[in-house]
Amino acid sequence: MVTLMGLLHFSLAGHQAIPLVGNATGSIGDPSGRSTERIALDHKELAKNVAGIEAQLIRFFSRGTQYALSRISNLDPSSLKPVRVLHNADWYTGLGVLDFLGTVGRHARVGTMMARDSVKSRLQSVHGISFTEFSYQLLQAYDFWHLYHFHKCHVQIGGSDQWGNITAGTDLIHRMHGPQSDKSEAFGLTIPLLTTASGEKFGKSAGNAIWLDETRTSPFDIYQFFIKTADSDVERFLKMFTLLPLPRIAQVIDEHARAPHTFIAQKLLATEVTELIHGPQGVQQALCATQVLFGNRQTLEEHKFTSDDFDAAFGCDQRMVK
Repeated sequence: MVTLMGLLHFSLAGHQAIPLVGNATGSIGDPSGRSTERIALDHKELAKNVAGIEAQLIRFFSRGTQYALSRISNLDPSSLKPVRVLHNADWYTGLGVLDFLGTVGRHARVGTMMARDSVKSRLQSVHGISFTEFSYQLLQAYDFWHLYHFHKCHVQIGGSDQWGNITAGTDLIHRMHGPQSDKSEAFGLTIPLLTTASGEKFGKSAGNAIWLDETRTSPFDIYQFFIKTADSDVERFLKMFTLLPLPRIAQVIDEHARAPHTFIAQKLLATEVTELIHGPQGVQQALCATQVLFGNRQTLEEHKFTSDDFDAAFGCDQRMVK
């Protein structure tokens, strides 16, 4: 989500955002950050994952744009370009291995590929690395070249674990266009992986991942996840995951410091992130469920929730037993 926020900022600044779905490379898997090879997915499962990812991306940028329009007063909607979701299978389908080696492989240097951290760590492991995963960086490099050449994409954004793959792309672009060419300006931007102030990581391997898909992480769970944010992290998360003006964040943090027992900063963070991901209706669902489970009769009556609110808050929750 941190990387998506970075791409959303570019989109709100008037740039063309191009989220790329790896429905071709997804059948191989990126070795970055892994000690063993990924389990290959069958075509049916891969297609299901691709459809889910694309739907989540479209929904995130749609709701993110609406969220931004309600938070940034001088944002002109006519200046925003529609987000363009692409699939890399579109340019790998029909591309033969000899064509790929003749164009991409000719410019690849084995020494540079071997020096990538993702490769070195695997070579030192007992499992080693397969040629398939070793070649993954060439595929991502070619993705960048294709987007650069055909879609005028000059910047690739990714997590810090993607640095090697991204620089493989900039290197390929420079080599294919020539280092002196004015057509070889390509840049990479990496965003640090999210950790708490104590150094704890977020993600599937850490067991604390949150999902954009509401069937995996409900609006209530999103709200509860962020309302439990530690005081030492809440200011940083407000800056990373919301579009609130910095003076507003500073004001809330000051109020929170004077009365930390009210959790005013955490409540604001939870509300903002829930609206960003699930829209205003998601916030209503999260607040309704929160008041039912943790509030009292007085606070529940103050919110004036309707039967439709209760149904939306709990109707699709798999933990509820009918």
